[in-house]
Amino acid sequence: MLYLEHLNLVVKDISPALAFYQAAFPHWRIRGEGQSTWYGKPRRWLHFGDDDIYLAFSDHGESNIRDNRKFQVGLSHFAFVTNELAQITQRLKVAGFLGKQGDGAPGVRHNTYFVDTDGYEIEFVEYLTEDFEQRNAY
Repeated sequence: MLYLEHLNLVVKDISPALAFYQAAFPHWRIRGEGQSTWYGKPRRWLHFGDDDIYLAFSDHGESNIRDNRKFQVGLSHFAFVTNELAQITQRLKVAGFLGKQGDGAPGVRHNTYFVDTDGYEIEFVEYLTEDFEQRNAY
């Protein structure tokens, strides 16, 4: 078996980052947190998720992440599959985050993109079919 367990995101401040993800995933919890040193720099870290997947945050970020409108190498975005896209979009809107609806594919999927407080772009996608061949029709 192989699956993605966590993403490790370096942020400037954990509290506003956590506010975004708590709005998106109200059923997740803080799994652990602490203090450590990363290559000589003190940092606070926090793991937020459920029993299967989590986001690891570290607050030792010093600069902005890559601009998605440009062409630097680096993370462009990551995505979560949901069956409640409208509810996630509404929770994030109430929390002050506005999404941008994606192109989707009629009858196949809807998707919305959000940018968190540190500039990471997160896609939420809701598939309207169980047919993987259709899901991969672009």
